[in-house]
Amino acid sequence: MLMKHENSTLLVIDVQQKLAPVLEGSTQLVANCVWLAEVAARVGVPVVVTEHFPDKLGPTLPEVKAATAGAPCLSKTHFSAAGESVLRGTEIERRRQVVVCGAEAHVCVLQTVLELRWAGKEVFVVAEATGSRRSADRELAFARMRAHGIDIVSREMVAFEWLQRGGTELFRAVSRDFIR
Repeated sequence: MLMKHENSTLLVIDVQQKLAPVLEGSTQLVANCVWLAEVAARVGVPVVVTEHFPDKLGPTLPEVKAATAGAPCLSKTHFSAAGESVLRGTEIERRRQVVVCGAEAHVCVLQTVLELRWAGKEVFVVAEATGSRRSADRELAFARMRAHGIDIVSREMVAFEWLQRGGTELFRAVSRDFIR
């Protein structure tokens, strides 16, 4: 299945001030989350942000917060964002596809995407925008996700599938501003 902008929501999980710096490749991971959020805004895909125990892990990083301005930012205590009705009433409930990025791949991301998949959603996890403290945990999480029918994709796969075709003003603008 292809990701369609009209069916998708971008879910940014727990890219927070005290967690992000300890993630492997954190600088690039955060930049990729920002990139995805900016592309989503450009093509009209709604975004939802979560924070796990923000009083302990801090708020969402300022650069991610800026890129997701206007998006609901939901606090959670369960590892899975789908676990405590946190996502109720958001675009994730209304749309069938969820594109996911954030942290940690083997904990909050894994548990969220498994529950979303079991709820019948088409789920896509963006590899270079999803991380863990250790690469082995990240790779095991991706293997488990694949085994449950979750697609692991690249950020450019997301952008080009949301765009659907070339030759449009939107394609030219996204290509110019995001595809390098």
